[in-house]
Amino acid sequence: MLKIVAICGCGMGSSVILKMNAEKALKELGVPAKLEVSDSTTGKGAARATDLVLIGKELAYLMRDIDKPVIQLTSFVNKQEIKDKLKEYCEANGIL
Repeated sequence: MLKIVAICGCGMGSSVILKMNAEKALKELGVPAKLEVSDSTTGKGAARATDLVLIGKELAYLMRDIDKPVIQLTSFVNKQEIKDKLKEYCEANGIL
């Protein structure tokens, strides 16, 4: 099962939206995953315990020194962008 953390500035509103949209996309792709949310302050710690990080482009610099794949998103509500990037990641890593 893929472990993913969705990170936003405060770890409440937008990361929850991203989490829900990512869960829907992964379900459509048939990829079992466990998603959690985090804020930008504790995001590095949360990222170290996961397989993949989802984060907005404006905060991606915060993850530059972690040893985990990071998917940078321009929109947390653009379901097609989220699905496309998750599919690309899964295909590249033999998950799909």
